[in-house]
Amino acid sequence: MTITKRNIVIKGTKDGLAFYLDDTCSLQELFDELEEKIEYNPQQFLTGPVIPISIKLGKRYLTEEQRVTLMEIVGRRGNLLVKSIDTDVITKQEALIDKLSSQVKIVTRTVRSGQVLEHAGDLLLLGDVNPGGFVSCTGNILIFGSLRGSAHAGCEGKEECIIAALEMDPIQLRIANIISRPPDEWMDTITEMEFAYITEGRMAIEKINQLYKVRPDLGQITW
Repeated sequence: MTITKRNIVIKGTKDGLAFYLDDTCSLQELFDELEEKIEYNPQQFLTGPVIPISIKLGKRYLTEEQRVTLMEIVGRRGNLLVKSIDTDVITKQEALIDKLSSQVKIVTRTVRSGQVLEHAGDLLLLGDVNPGGFVSCTGNILIFGSLRGSAHAGCEGKEECIIAALEMDPIQLRIANIISRPPDEWMDTITEMEFAYITEGRMAIEKINQLYKVRPDLGQITW
């Protein structure tokens, strides 16, 4: 059975009732109409045993306070129990997570001499880059292994990118258009994980525990 009145459609489902709320009218219009349906609707399926309710918001976003108001209105019928409030809109945080998860590529392999590994986005390599091997991506390069070949992060010009490796002994590093050929920029042999980054137009290298100072967003990762 379907009840349609202006901005709200109520449909029976195998799990209870679904309330479809128009996402183009004002929120107050929705609340007013919902109150009318809940308090004055004579239909028998709004009375009797407890009925699970799923609310569909479409492309409308509600604050937590507005969600509470919505649930309070529906809850005025003691037998209506809101089980879910669904929306097609995602928050900025959800959008960022979705973007990162779609861009980060995880590869498990060894990049051997003469081989090239390329990616658009961030790259996590679980393996080694041997001398003569080359890794390139438009984002950050994170290598859980030895980097003894060459790596180019931010290959489309993004200088904020980094190159990190458990063992940093590369033939050449490049971030955006800045090139470093170790040991020209650094001479010390360090066994801890390190990362390379651009500062004041030059490439620098630091221990991974300093990452939070250089890139606070990546510094939240537990290494």
